[in-house]
Amino acid sequence: MTRATPSLLPDDAFNRRLTGHVHPPAWRNPTPADRYNLVVVGAGTAGLVTAAGAAGLGARVALVERHLMGGDCLNVGCVPSKAVIRAARAWAAARNGAEFGLRLPDDVPGDFSAAMARMRQIRADLAPVDSVARFTGLGVDVFLGAGRFAGPDRLVVGDATLRFARAAICTGARAAAPPIPGLADAGYLTNESVFSLTELPPRLGVIGAGPIGCELAQAFARFGSEVTLLEMAPHILPREDPDAAEVVRARMVRDGVRVTVGAAIELVEAVPAPAAAGEGPGSGKRELRIRYAQGGSPQEVRVDEILVGSGRTPNVEGLDLEAAGVACDRTGVTVDRYLRTTSPRIYAAGDICSPFKFTHTADAMAQIVIQNALFPHPLGLGRASTDRLIIPWCTYTEPEIAHVGMYEPDARRRGIEVETFTQPLADVDRAVLDGEDTGFARVHVRRGTDRILGATIVAADAGNLISEVTVAMRAGAGLRTIGAAIHPYPTQAEALRKVAMQLRRARFSARQRSILERWFAWTR
Repeated sequence: MTRATPSLLPDDAFNRRLTGHVHPPAWRNPTPADRYNLVVVGAGTAGLVTAAGAAGLGARVALVERHLMGGDCLNVGCVPSKAVIRAARAWAAARNGAEFGLRLPDDVPGDFSAAMARMRQIRADLAPVDSVARFTGLGVDVFLGAGRFAGPDRLVVGDATLRFARAAICTGARAAAPPIPGLADAGYLTNESVFSLTELPPRLGVIGAGPIGCELAQAFARFGSEVTLLEMAPHILPREDPDAAEVVRARMVRDGVRVTVGAAIELVEAVPAPAAAGEGPGSGKRELRIRYAQGGSPQEVRVDEILVGSGRTPNVEGLDLEAAGVACDRTGVTVDRYLRTTSPRIYAAGDICSPFKFTHTADAMAQIVIQNALFPHPLGLGRASTDRLIIPWCTYTEPEIAHVGMYEPDARRRGIEVETFTQPLADVDRAVLDGEDTGFARVHVRRGTDRILGATIVAADAGNLISEVTVAMRAGAGLRTIGAAIHPYPTQAEALRKVAMQLRRARFSARQRSILERWFAWTR
């Protein structure tokens, strides 16, 4: 059976090296074992962690991938996006260097193509960790090709039938475009295609102000694109703390992003672009027109490319889940808290079954699948559950927004009384010294206690800072424990210590102060 090798654009040495690791053109699938302890379908983060962990315990494991091993994270997600964001941040730092005494001429050119080539090189450099060679070295049978269930204990890949005691569905999700008239005909970019660009779009329209939309809108504006960000909700990053989202919005506007909220997009159309100076009619160039309504008023923006940064759809097509008795809906595969599907032999992990579509969540869920699938209760180690997962997340704009646990409205909906403490970065010395003092650390505790319910941090390094709160929550330690820990000075982490000091002051009542005043008067 002929197996097509996925093509990556541009066709350069970096992408050929990447493909050689994660979908080698000359790869021949092995002869299947008589029966596997575990068959893993999908080689993104959840699938790779599941396969490696199970093989490390001595299980006989098969791993099936129809496209590129490494999944979204390596190929079209975390790795390329953070490389692009880092390059854009360097451009912005140089442009704003006068604040620190660095004055560059206004006409210093930027090389977008070089920035993207750096991304592709790094991606290829990191690919061996997710490669076919590494996993075969771990003892995993790697099958490249589309897998489909042929029963509750069988998966077919090409001409091979893989029989299993247990299976894990880890096929992830992909970008989904909103049903906007004309969008499909006009053409658009997603996170799966935007990293193939080698030339900077002069004008970029971004539809959706979620994490992907905001991160890339800011990055492309810093590279020099004229960026318009369109969001239907009243503010960007609709799931985040509105105060945090406003801090990021203001910074994006400063970076040149035209942010338009409350925008109901009605039509996208491709039309011939006006002829530039010196060009005759019929140059073949086109532009895209996005028509939308804002506050009842019709509006239009003209761009060269559109990036869709909203919506994900689960990768269930072609799996023949019905043959295995696995239920699914538009959000993905149905699982219980033990990550079992409706078929007793089959589990799922990662974006295919989780509302938290993060690499670190997929990793954590894979650990649960390994334990529950290989050591089924009550014969082995007992059941691991998603109930105790405490999942932080971060949006990598500048500043970053990181969050863990509940927001204040979440707690109130559950009938939990909340106290909230907020520390502005303007009062944190390191933030001021670094010129990164726009933001805050905010912690919610159960009223009358120091038990942490949730936290939001808006800061240059919020994604790292939130881990201190996450560890405290996981360990059952309260906000006072964070305050009692010695933090090196000067660091932005002092914002969390200062939040804890606010709680201490709030608990220090007027009656306690009166008692102490009498004590000090008596002892002097």
